[in-house]
Amino acid sequence: MKKIYRQGDVLIIKLDRAPDGEWSEVPRDNGRVVLAYGELTGHAHAIAAKTATLKSSKATEDRLLEVGRAVILGHEEHDPIKLTKGIYLVRRQREYTPERIVTVAD
Repeated sequence: MKKIYRQGDVLIIKLDRAPDGEWSEVPRDNGRVVLAYGELTGHAHAIAAKTATLKSSKATEDRLLEVGRAVILGHEEHDPIKLTKGIYLVRRQREYTPERIVTVAD
């Protein structure tokens, strides 16, 4: 069974291997890997450790988090999550209405 983590509106799924496709590295923000920014508060789901890299898919909205050594995913309004070495798929929660689909932000 795959390990699945949720921190607010961010879903993180540990994978056995990286999915096929083209991935490009997401730049760090003030030295941090930011998985998602809060819409109202400016808070972020972020990793400060240098052993993490975030990549985005060129074909989908998926993101891939590569962790070289255990890291802590932090957020000002949620408990921290320890992620072990590995590859993780990162997805944002979405809200559906008949008119549109909206990405949720803390």
